Amino acid sequence: MMTTDASSIERNKVKFMYAENWIYAPPFIKLKRLMKVSGGTILEIRAEQGHSGSQAKYSRRWKTSGGGALMRLGSHPLGSALHLKHYEGMLKYGRPIRPKSVTAEVGHHTKIESFMKEKKKYVVSEWEDVEDWGVMIINFEDGSKATVFASDTVLGGVRNVLNVYLSNAVVYVNINPHDVLEVYAPEPHIFGEEYIAEKLETKAGWNFPSPDDDWMKGFPQELEDFIDAILFDREPISGIDLARDVVETIYAAYVSAERGVRIEFKR
Repeated sequence: MMTTDASSIERNKVKFMYAENWIYAPPFIKLKRLMKVSGGTILEIRAEQGHSGSQAKYSRRWKTSGGGALMRLGSHPLGSALHLKHYEGMLKYGRPIRPKSVTAEVGHHTKIESFMKEKKKYVVSEWEDVEDWGVMIINFEDGSKATVFASDTVLGGVRNVLNVYLSNAVVYVNINPHDVLEVYAPEPHIFGEEYIAEKLETKAGWNFPSPDDDWMKGFPQELEDFIDAILFDREPISGIDLARDVVETIYAAYVSAERGVRIEFKR
């Protein structure tokens, strides 16, 4: 549970800026605009972040990372889903729609016996006491659902995807991979040192380069919002409310996975 709250932040005249870049990504911004004009109801959200594993040594253990794939990767798709329901609630009712309960499972797929016997590993496998896979099912106050997947055992580059099923529309947000540009090379050395995509194992074959990776992932837009929040003394789009709900939901998910039960939030 986060001890920092809105009142202490206001009292000390500081800005709490939660660096969730997904909600600043251009396709996500377009999704919000489409939601607003459609007037539809979000029935279900399916979101995922996955790749072949963090290279950071601290990520291998709970003591230095605070969690595994569910926390480190799952926070992005989860934060996006929570923000969307908050946004929908403000449009429809003038108040956010918050998570009501969470159910979760975690896995240690790199501990599977046959995988451990494989001589060559294409995914990071040195995890100590943290999970390399996790899933959360979030139930919202209005009865809608979100399913969030997080995995350190996904080949083919980073997957940042969010599918939204509305009562009158469907929107797929493919932050990465996306097909705005397609390239092919019979051998990996052909493209030299030119960047293709994050955590891609090989440049050979068909690939989907991002012409401007930072922009597509929302990093410049995120920083611009933070600067404007300070300059014009307003709250950032991604602030304390989203940060609180993300942390609360993830650690409730860990309790759910450990106990094998649904965790209800007490408001």
